[in-house]
Amino acid sequence: MKNRKLRMGMVGGGSDAFIGAIHRCGAFMDNQIELVCGCFSVNPEISRSSGLSYYLPEDRIYSTYQEMFEHELTLPEGERMDFVTIVTPNKWHFEPAMMALERGFHVVIDKPITFSLEEAKELQKKVEETGLVLALTHVYTGYPAVKDMKARIAAGELGKIRRVYVEYCQGWLSERIELLSGNNAGWRTDPKRSGKAGCIGDIGTHAWHLSEYVLGQKVTELCGDLTSFVPNRPIDDDGTAFLKYDGGAKGVLVSSQICAGEENNIRIRVYGEKGGLEWRQEEPNSVYAKWIDKPKEIYRVGNGGYMAPIAKYNARTPGGHPEGFIESFANIYRNFSATVRAIAEGRKATEEELDFPTVYDGVRGMQFIETMVEAGHNDSQKWQKWID
Repeated sequence: MKNRKLRMGMVGGGSDAFIGAIHRCGAFMDNQIELVCGCFSVNPEISRSSGLSYYLPEDRIYSTYQEMFEHELTLPEGERMDFVTIVTPNKWHFEPAMMALERGFHVVIDKPITFSLEEAKELQKKVEETGLVLALTHVYTGYPAVKDMKARIAAGELGKIRRVYVEYCQGWLSERIELLSGNNAGWRTDPKRSGKAGCIGDIGTHAWHLSEYVLGQKVTELCGDLTSFVPNRPIDDDGTAFLKYDGGAKGVLVSSQICAGEENNIRIRVYGEKGGLEWRQEEPNSVYAKWIDKPKEIYRVGNGGYMAPIAKYNARTPGGHPEGFIESFANIYRNFSATVRAIAEGRKATEEELDFPTVYDGVRGMQFIETMVEAGHNDSQKWQKWID
């Protein structure tokens, strides 16, 4: 892989989809990756028109992902794809991911990792068996400000952590827009395509993962509540949980898609014995520090004099230039790519290169969903141990 870009295939992400374009922008940002093939839709015509609009040759635009994997394997090693990015509704995550791993391709996959916990565990076994790399795009951990926050907590700046509040509030599902065309609410509110959880699987998993990443602690038990506020919606559009972590911290998680007027408001606040830290995505370059015995401070991304090394490594622009959503995707793709190259070169990837969510985060994400569903719909026993 020396002196060339990594070659990416894509399942999903057609010109009629939202998240595929975000993945491509993030993947291409560091000039380490190129798109060489794809099956971009279950509709062959949309797949073909999308592929042509991405300037791919017609013989590398496929009608099915099965066809793509089989044909790519017949190509010379110097031409075939190196990895595949999967950006489909949850129900269609597992099969193409497993098929790719079985054929020797690395995988990037949108969260949640699979439709069920059982599928996630099967993928984990296959990753361990093959030694291939699987990256999961829990994108909010890609922000340099979040990484700075994590490093400060790990260094003990707050003392022993006591309390975390993490929330992810949106308002776009305040009405039953899934009955209309021209949006992607349909599959997200359909248990047959999204899985057991709606809001808690779609964005609640991001809030949970952000809290574990920043704290460096794992949830062991939770008390959950799930609600479908919009009439006749068959799946949750709102969820809340009390969390217990293995390091002694306790937390509150709020995840809602019916907070009318909210856009994409993910926020985390962590409090220890000495003070607290706060970050919110809608102001991505700032971490607010609050202390018992001195004034509030603001740590700004791009100011290398006081940023943690891992935050500097993932920062891309001088101070005052927002480090945003696409850049966070780019950080995951860059670190994933560096790890893939390290394997090809027979060397051990560095700590910075390994800083991206993996199949293990994916399995824990599905465990979070299962535990939340069990707690959220069980009025007789609201506190549930982490489901294995």
